[in-house]
Amino acid sequence: MLYYLAVTIYIIVCLFLIVVVLIQPGQLGRGGSGLGAGGGSGSAGRGASSVFKRVTTGAAVAFMLLSIVLSRHNSDHSAVEDVAPIVPPTAPATQPKPETDDKSAPAQPNQAAAPAAAPAAPAAAPSPAAP
Repeated sequence: MLYYLAVTIYIIVCLFLIVVVLIQPGQLGRGGSGLGAGGGSGSAGRGASSVFKRVTTGAAVAFMLLSIVLSRHNSDHSAVEDVAPIVPPTAPATQPKPETDDKSAPAQPNQAAAPAAAPAAPAAAPSPAAP
């Protein structure tokens, strides 16, 4: 339960840190116009800049500490092993040949090319009895 609370706080801190960094006044606008930023004085003075720096520093420290805590918590097991356990490969099982009750046995490799045997000749007709 505490782990899920830490993950939730971690996600909130990540999003907050992104927003704070994006809304800070740029440093390029102070010496001239760089990347479209005007050189005039903005509505945010030096006091606002130091507040942004403090908030950014605090959010960065919280982000780093939570990263360390969460990584320490998960250091004893792997996420990959949770999804699919490692199973050593095994040789495929050989299947026994099915026994057939048919009288037609499969042809042997040597006999496959041999022509079929001719049917036996009919029995000779009985000779007439001699007088």
